[in-house]
Amino acid sequence: MKIGALAKATGTKVETVRYYEKIGLLPLAARTTANYRDYGSEHLARLSFIRRARDLGFTLKALSELLTLSDDREQSCEAVDDIASRHLAKIDQKIDDLTTLRSELDRVISACQHGKVGDCKIIETLAPRPLS
Repeated sequence: MKIGALAKATGTKVETVRYYEKIGLLPLAARTTANYRDYGSEHLARLSFIRRARDLGFTLKALSELLTLSDDREQSCEAVDDIASRHLAKIDQKIDDLTTLRSELDRVISACQHGKVGDCKIIETLAPRPLS
């Protein structure tokens, strides 16, 4: 299949497919006599894996590690568990940070008196504090 068909089948931009090839996440495709890339089912499966991992927020580095591990089907999945656990810990930290941010923004919005902008608590909170 041509690059456009592969991209469409996986919901990936053509430029992204080329980039994944360039950085080694996706193996280079064979070329047709007309010099078009010719992708097979293994490319489709690997790109689908990449897309799903990216949708779950895995970094390119972690994704590369996962792909390397997935290429050796007989090894223990302990390293895979470790990568996923580290990613989950980062997600939990982001959730904590967002929860704190939400609480602060909710507090600021609740303090709004719907008066003039000059007295607005939201603007006051966002404005830089004068240096002493």
